[in-house]
Amino acid sequence: MTPQALAWEGNSKLLWMGSRDLRRVYAIDPAKWAVVKETEAPGIPWAAVVTNGSIRFTIGEGANDDRYIRLFGPNIGFSDTKRITCPEFTGSYLSYDGESLYLSQWYRHRILKLDASGNILRAIEVGAEISGHTFVDGTIYVLRGTEQNGESWSIARLDLSEETPEIKDLATVPFACRSLAFDGECFWSNHRAANEIIAFSLPNSL
Repeated sequence: MTPQALAWEGNSKLLWMGSRDLRRVYAIDPAKWAVVKETEAPGIPWAAVVTNGSIRFTIGEGANDDRYIRLFGPNIGFSDTKRITCPEFTGSYLSYDGESLYLSQWYRHRILKLDASGNILRAIEVGAEISGHTFVDGTIYVLRGTEQNGESWSIARLDLSEETPEIKDLATVPFACRSLAFDGECFWSNHRAANEIIAFSLPNSL
């Protein structure tokens, strides 16, 4: 229920999902659509991304839901020591370009490029609320829109090699999406309110 965090682990071909309400993390084999591993999270698992064999989770901790980025090893679980404080204790979705970690802030409409200690290296304005992002061949794809008035979302593409990236909306997303991952062929996102995980592709012309 309430699928929230989502990340694709290419080596094992597993989809990692974190449940908001159950506060648990699951490894799903999409070929069999079966859970092969699960573990308790040290808070609310808001987002996830695979980084060089490990997984980073944005975790909401404590009564104020303060946000931290925690390291997770598929075979050892969450690290008690390797924890990064999110800027201003806020942040949700994660992506990784092969070198740097990117964290989005929902209400500030921006994505932050972070160094290994969590310091801000760059801020990218997206102009809307952000419900997920992922890198594909060096280009970042972003779910952006608003949860107000019944929720309205689109998937956009940004070229971060540009000093001020042009935001190109590619398609409307017809559900209240949460998180974005890419498995090499398809995008994955959560329809949290419906307790569903959805795979989709974009037209080749995009």
